[in-house]
Amino acid sequence: MASTFCVELPGKIRVPRVKVPSGAMPATLFSIFVLWSGAAAAFYDIRPNEIPGKPGTLIRVWPIGGGGAGYGQAFRFIYRSTDPRGKAIPVSGAIYIPPGPPPAGGRNVIAWAHPTSGVVPDCAPSLYPERWGLVWNMPELMRKEYILVATDYPGLGTEGIHPYLIGESEGRAVLDSVRAARNFGNSGASNRFAVWGHSQGGHAALFAGQIAKRYAPELKLYGVAAAAPATNLVELFRDDVKTEQSLIAMALLSWATHEKVSPDSIIVASKRKSFDETARGCLTSFKQLFILSKDDKALKSGSFLTIDPSTTHPWLGIMQRNTPGKQRAGAPVFIAQGTADKTVNPQTTKNFAKGLCAGGETVLFNSLPGVTHIWAARNSAAATLKWMDGRFAGRPAPTSCQ
Repeated sequence: MASTFCVELPGKIRVPRVKVPSGAMPATLFSIFVLWSGAAAAFYDIRPNEIPGKPGTLIRVWPIGGGGAGYGQAFRFIYRSTDPRGKAIPVSGAIYIPPGPPPAGGRNVIAWAHPTSGVVPDCAPSLYPERWGLVWNMPELMRKEYILVATDYPGLGTEGIHPYLIGESEGRAVLDSVRAARNFGNSGASNRFAVWGHSQGGHAALFAGQIAKRYAPELKLYGVAAAAPATNLVELFRDDVKTEQSLIAMALLSWATHEKVSPDSIIVASKRKSFDETARGCLTSFKQLFILSKDDKALKSGSFLTIDPSTTHPWLGIMQRNTPGKQRAGAPVFIAQGTADKTVNPQTTKNFAKGLCAGGETVLFNSLPGVTHIWAARNSAAATLKWMDGRFAGRPAPTSCQ
């Protein structure tokens, strides 16, 4: 059934422009819509023989109907990437291409790294029709002729448990999404790009910057922007274990899976069912947030851990290895942080920025008075875009470093 609505295209492709007239839907798109409602997973169900190939090449492409007024072309796609061990893997995502022909020299690319959505395939942001609505200032991005490419990360959409807050995994997925954008033959994507992420996505953006020169040397990174990023994971875990049980559960399920350790070794037996339900929940809509808030009530009623993972291996080692800032940033950095954030401690983010400054990086820190975690990207979007404009224009990067 998948072949009736999935365009399987190896290597560099040219994708036809798809427009949906107001009040009408072409027969082919109508068929796609009907199939989608009952067989969404088929698009993301990749056969083993489809996976081998160069990182960033395309496996499947599917138009996103409409994409939003003035957004030009929009597509879900699945591309090739590699996991931290070098194994070829499929990763899903979405791309938004401005209308009209590209400018001379090609279009600059912004790679968006999304905040926590979950750790199971059903939580992929690209599964949702209005995916563009999860990225702030999209009209302005299109007006400025930026290409916006948004990875789902491994294990979201495609099979598996997502390697949550595993920096090398996130970074590779982000960088290969930029490569994939360049393999849309009509996108006009250049090799110039910036990364922008929120929360978990801020963590992903920072790691993408750190590994860009090593992993994707043909790409030219101009800037790294992170809103309320996850930085010191040990501190983050200790801060959130009593208030953000859903995030802790997702992290522990992911890490246990990839370390091949049973959660039974750290979860109170009577809390195991609630732990599983919470860890496999999604954070992609208000409805899902409501369901998840019910699932994690049992975890909030008391301690659900038999040990403190932030002091015990392998959990402590995972947190330490995946804390960014231990390598060069790769480009100038923009960090936005709300002062009313209860998920990411504002002081932890400030300390991270100071550490980057001490290491000789160029960092602009944007404090957002009274802003909570969920709105950090929204409230800093205009400033972030202005900062990225400056980087692509070649202007000296401003700095908060003393």
